[in-house]
Amino acid sequence: MSTRPFSLLTSAFVALVLTFTVASASHAQGRGHQDKIPPGQAKKMVTMDHATDVTREVLVNHGYRIVRVDEVNGTRVVYFRRGSHGHGHGLGPMERIIIRPGRERIVVDEAPKSVLLDINVKLGF
Repeated sequence: MSTRPFSLLTSAFVALVLTFTVASASHAQGRGHQDKIPPGQAKKMVTMDHATDVTREVLVNHGYRIVRVDEVNGTRVVYFRRGSHGHGHGLGPMERIIIRPGRERIVVDEAPKSVLLDINVKLGF
């Protein structure tokens, strides 16, 4: 038996293995992870119910009283008053916060600055 066919077969097998190894290694060097969003750019999806709950919680923590929550044409209107804080001056005037859906996130309008800041922090904006 000649060693020539055996060495030819072995050489072909080694060449085939090297081809697959190089092809898989070069495939791993491609432009992977194209579907991932860079850190800090992911959009957080917030529902109207969650935004309303957070708004109610923040208002109560700031000492406001919730009068009612209305839904008008897909937006939520939260009516609230300032509490008397035990000073006997009664309740303050009725104010409102409008929560409406925007293009990319929920938008909160007509809120006091400190309340708006806390709402945005709790919603993750």
